[in-house]
Amino acid sequence: MKNLILMLCLVLSSWQIQAQEKTISGIVTTASDGTALPGANVNIKGSKKGALTDFDGKFSLSAQVGDIIIVSYVGMQTENVIIGSKSVYNIALKASVNTLNEVVIKGYSGATKRTTVSSSLSTVSAESYEISNKRLKKRARRKNKNKTSDQLTGQAAGVNVSTGSGKPGQSATIIIRGRNSITGDTAPLFIIDGVPVDQDNFRNLKRKNIANISVLKDAKATAIYGNRGKGGVILVTTKAGKKRIPNNEDYAKIIENPFKRANLTPLSTFSIDVDKAGYSNVRRMINNGQTVPPNAVKLEEMVNYFNYNYPQPTDEHPFSINTEIVKTPWHKDTQLVRIGLQGKTYENDKLPASNLTFLLDVSGSMGSQNKLPLLKRAFKLLVNQLREKDKVSIVVYAGAAGVVLEPTSGDQKETILNALQNLNSGGSTAGGAGIELAYKLAEKNFKKDGNNRVIIATDGDFNVGASSDKAMQTLIEEKRKSGVFLSVLGFGYGNYKDSKLETLADKGNGNHAYIDNMQEAQKVFGKEFGGTLYTIAKDVKIQVEFNPKKVQAYRLIGYENRLLADEDFVDDTKDAGELGSGHTVTALYEIIPVGIKSDYLKKVADLKYTQSKIASNYEDELFTVKFRYKKPNEDKSIEMVHVQNNNITEASNDMNFVSAVALFGMQLRGSKYFNQASVSQVITLAERGRGEDTDGYRAEFIRLVKSYDNFN
Repeated sequence: MKNLILMLCLVLSSWQIQAQEKTISGIVTTASDGTALPGANVNIKGSKKGALTDFDGKFSLSAQVGDIIIVSYVGMQTENVIIGSKSVYNIALKASVNTLNEVVIKGYSGATKRTTVSSSLSTVSAESYEISNKRLKKRARRKNKNKTSDQLTGQAAGVNVSTGSGKPGQSATIIIRGRNSITGDTAPLFIIDGVPVDQDNFRNLKRKNIANISVLKDAKATAIYGNRGKGGVILVTTKAGKKRIPNNEDYAKIIENPFKRANLTPLSTFSIDVDKAGYSNVRRMINNGQTVPPNAVKLEEMVNYFNYNYPQPTDEHPFSINTEIVKTPWHKDTQLVRIGLQGKTYENDKLPASNLTFLLDVSGSMGSQNKLPLLKRAFKLLVNQLREKDKVSIVVYAGAAGVVLEPTSGDQKETILNALQNLNSGGSTAGGAGIELAYKLAEKNFKKDGNNRVIIATDGDFNVGASSDKAMQTLIEEKRKSGVFLSVLGFGYGNYKDSKLETLADKGNGNHAYIDNMQEAQKVFGKEFGGTLYTIAKDVKIQVEFNPKKVQAYRLIGYENRLLADEDFVDDTKDAGELGSGHTVTALYEIIPVGIKSDYLKKVADLKYTQSKIASNYEDELFTVKFRYKKPNEDKSIEMVHVQNNNITEASNDMNFVSAVALFGMQLRGSKYFNQASVSQVITLAERGRGEDTDGYRAEFIRLVKSYDNFN
């Protein structure tokens, strides 16, 4: 009887404990304007339990009544919330007015102000380093000469430097205790003279060049460096103070489009571009306090990163055509033309069965936290959306290429995720061999009337076999004949080969995105899943004919690497861009009306043998725009025509915002056409055009521009 009573007490006690624990959820936003805050930390005080908000600012975790959740975000005041009887907690964070005044070190080369610091900060001076150097003199003579990491041994409290196996020659692992026990991460962020680098670059520093090393290991690390600093931060100041890690990133050269006279060259022909890598890459550089190379600024990719309020198509064509003409915000004597396409949106469950081949770079250059580890987390978002009828294969490449997962049904998510999780980096980069094997596997499992696609994830640093941009172009042009489409995802920085990845996407019936964090991964694989993976129209070309009776000159803003010869417009053998489900494409022209005197135009000598006769009619037409596209499984193009009148309207919200993005891009590029407009004009235009901004992308752009303005 006593045993029975005891058992009943234990059961009731267990029920009571379980009843106290519940799932809470909510949304974290800014108090000022209600913008969702992705990546905010929501932790239970005194516990290792916690969560990060998703792209919409939402979180969910298990907690008990009486628990205190601590909600924090970079640049915002931390909030403590006591859990009561309700299950939903929406939390609005106020901007922190003390953030900058509490910083004693500089993050990504930004200016700082010294005041009292309550964080845990250890500094190893040059003098103490010399002592450390003497102690390790014998070790330095070994084959594996002593690394910079040894300077931290015994010098900074809470820093552990060890090798995984103790074998001679194995690189040391640097762990900042305290931060890692909370976050579970073992990789600190390395900053050398304000520039974020990987651990290899840190190790390769010469000791004689180091002035001091500082270790930041508590909440102040994330206050300055955001989530990248959650494993702690190791800051190195060199004696020169201006040392910069060599930047081996490659970008294709951009020659800005000039104004062209409509009476001499009335046709403007180009391929659409739905790539969005240019904007997220520029955003990464600005957030890191880096100088943005002019050739990294691709105006069309900045403009097309954002969606615009174009209507869905209502006829048999896969996209709608939209136009708008306004006075140019940055020049009183010109006009701005917007041409927009809206691809038809298909719900994910309506998409055809997919045959996806993941081609993943696992070479040594992918070892950094923002490469292979981020890649694994990003692809988990994609895998979680797959259906039973979808098939996934995984090919990897380093010094050689190999298959790590044969075609597997999309409902076998655990199998796919385990294959991803088991990947490790090391070796050289045989990208060409990887592409050959991935396409071979994709063709072998080709689904007729399905979605056949290879998804490449890499930093583009190919160095074995076919590796040059030209070799990649030749290879991928051959592979696109198979009918397999392509998505190219770039990761990492320092050796990012944008030019190579752009070539693959442009010549391989593909699209190109740059993933610098999980927020961007959520956008590519979550918000725009269908557009990233499902093509609704291929080889989409645009040709605009300007009426010289109304237009004196015009220039296409951006698309320099997507220009086509006029005769290519009707040539169905010429490759052009692809449009995905729900994708929008926007192109801008700046035009100089007839009768306006402009410094942008130089006098042209009269022609002796050719006379340009302008038609006397078409008084109310500004231009005619033609579109050609092919259905995904067909080889003959379909043409659409739109005639535009010369009515100028008040700028819509979308027009104001797209003007702001284009103007900011021209400023970053150092264009000669932005007419010395200020950054404050960009901010004014963007705020005027912010609109509903459901996903917060436009608010993020405004914050980015303001950050750039303050930094400069």
